[in-house]
Amino acid sequence: MKFTLKAMLLLGTIALTSTAALADCGIASGSVRILSNDFEALKIVAAAAEECASATVKFSKNQTSEHKNLQVPALTSNPAEYTIAMVANNSVVPLLSGGLIRPLDDLVAKYGKDLEPNQLIKIDGKTMAIAFMANSQHLFYRKDLLDKAGIAPPKSYEDVLAAAKTLQEKGVIKYPLGAADKAGWDLAAEFVNMYLGYGGEFFEPGSAKLAINNEKGKATLATMLALTKFMSPDYLTYGADELNKDFQGGKIAISNNWGSLAGAAVDAKVATADVVANTMFAGAPTVGGGTTPAAALWWDGFSIAKNISDEDAAASFQAMMHGIAPDVAAKNPSAATWLIKGYKPGPTAVGVIQTAAGGAKPYPMVPYMGLLHTALSTGLADYIKGSQDADKAMAGVEAAYNAAAKEGGFLK
Repeated sequence: MKFTLKAMLLLGTIALTSTAALADCGIASGSVRILSNDFEALKIVAAAAEECASATVKFSKNQTSEHKNLQVPALTSNPAEYTIAMVANNSVVPLLSGGLIRPLDDLVAKYGKDLEPNQLIKIDGKTMAIAFMANSQHLFYRKDLLDKAGIAPPKSYEDVLAAAKTLQEKGVIKYPLGAADKAGWDLAAEFVNMYLGYGGEFFEPGSAKLAINNEKGKATLATMLALTKFMSPDYLTYGADELNKDFQGGKIAISNNWGSLAGAAVDAKVATADVVANTMFAGAPTVGGGTTPAAALWWDGFSIAKNISDEDAAASFQAMMHGIAPDVAAKNPSAATWLIKGYKPGPTAVGVIQTAAGGAKPYPMVPYMGLLHTALSTGLADYIKGSQDADKAMAGVEAAYNAAAKEGGFLK
């Protein structure tokens, strides 16, 4: 995959050159049907794309957290239920494996004048997706609370644990930490992040054979469990959105959450005044004496369905060019770390940029990573509750993954 996201983020800024959007987007006719996740940045893009709707251009959208479960069957039908799938590192893989999305090079040449080279996600030399934002989990912290306890901003998870202990012992805040430990996708992502920080490899080289049942994997589990000792007793109910709500309400001093939620964390309409005034963002912490941030680097973008007419494909691509036009990023600078021409990163983009600059690894784009993520999402629940030991948790994850990988034809 030719995608130099890290290099683009390290550049930091590009001269802002906003382009006025055409009222009719230049689309004569067609149908534009979007399937996506439902967080704020994607809502902004879809709303901008919807401006292309007209008497001859039909538009619909389904923005749901269940999008990954819907996309394969929806794009397998002929014609596909949706013309556009908003995708990320992981969700594009089953669409590629199933041959459900089309190469975009012709559409890029015709309509993609504002696209930057780093936005083109190439697989085997063909552009199969267009990236429009970068994302990762990174540190959110309250400078006022750390200052009150005489604590420097943490750089590592060892620092985070030490800070949490001090904050609690000095009575600054009852539950200093928060994490997205809800059983399911979020909990699995927490493992992936921490394991990357320990320098772990998920699979044996050139193979789908699992390689997490080792000292680095067990150290990852131990650190995850240690963090829960400084969290609210209902930490098992916290996904990323719930975590951000507690941060907005001033109930948490330190959390590791998504860059795409940073703007909301300090939104004066929902966050307390102390949170808005004192929240700082930084790169994801390191762990275990390593130098790699304990977070996966992500991109979000879009692909176009294969099983649709060329007319609908062209209309959909043009609508998305309107949805990710330079003026969209310029009008919404805090909604995401945009990979859009002219974007100037603001304070809420600092965490993603520092995480990338620190050498964070991308979330693996291999077809069997999704099977591992699913196995982790269910296999770690009892461990993170404190009712199962690391050996049993690892054995359960390994068994679930192996069964799924054999069924999928990845293992014999």
